[in-house]
Amino acid sequence: MHSYPAPAMALVARMVEAAEAEPARAVAFQGAPGCNSHRAALEFDPACLPLPCFAFEDALDAVKEGRAARAIIPIENSQHGRVADIHFLLPESGLSIIGEHFMGIHHALMGLKGPDGAVGPVVAAYSHPQALGQSRHFLRQRGIVPMSYADTAGAAAFVAEQGDVSAAAIAPRLAAELYGLDVVEDNVEDSPDNTTRFVVLAQEPLDPFVLQGEQAMTTFVFEVLNIPAALYKALGGFATNGVNMTKLESYQQGASFAATTFFADIEGAPGDPRIDRALQELAFHCKYVRPLGTYKQARKRG
Repeated sequence: MHSYPAPAMALVARMVEAAEAEPARAVAFQGAPGCNSHRAALEFDPACLPLPCFAFEDALDAVKEGRAARAIIPIENSQHGRVADIHFLLPESGLSIIGEHFMGIHHALMGLKGPDGAVGPVVAAYSHPQALGQSRHFLRQRGIVPMSYADTAGAAAFVAEQGDVSAAAIAPRLAAELYGLDVVEDNVEDSPDNTTRFVVLAQEPLDPFVLQGEQAMTTFVFEVLNIPAALYKALGGFATNGVNMTKLESYQQGASFAATTFFADIEGAPGDPRIDRALQELAFHCKYVRPLGTYKQARKRG
């Protein structure tokens, strides 16, 4: 809590107090009040009590410790790819994915007015690395130096705290309202269809049986055996059983670079014979397969 800039502290304290009173309604998110994850929590469950956490690990810990029933975490962006480190954090957390949420991302450039009543000229813009990447062309065209910060709304609070009229933030418009900044320009993201996928996590997984009749997604990680064509063989069961794999990403575990872990999404739920057969065949060719959750599909793939 004490890692936030001063303008955010009072808001954080009030939100933490409300979440502590009703943890069953609390949804933990990473960032300062006003960030995109805050917006996503309210879109996913308008009746929730958003609980701001400084880091992704803090948001996951809030659920593990019972201070929040759920956490909502950005996992990938249509323009800038996967969120750094999240593929490591999810399996390590021990939590289960119980839902997903897609949200259009629109950034604003915001800052403080100078003595002349105008904002700028802006020399540097602070924001989360994902937001800076999503606004890369906008910043480059205007000669604005991108400056990394822990989250978008936190960057807005930081700019308000510093009082430097040559510095700006890239954040949701809500952050400008919360921290007394003026919006210089709206929709500074480079792509108008910029979208982030969030996953919702809880201590206990959903029972796939409750998803019968629903379009479902199943997420898991696996490590194939270190033999030739292991990945090809491991994935063959999804093709032969007609299971659509919508995501397959690799990442390295440790410094040896000898073992590759894969993060995957498939359409369907365990209990469906096709899914069960495909996962059994996958396991035969793997050192391990670790399920991360089965949940209702929020958006039709393909």
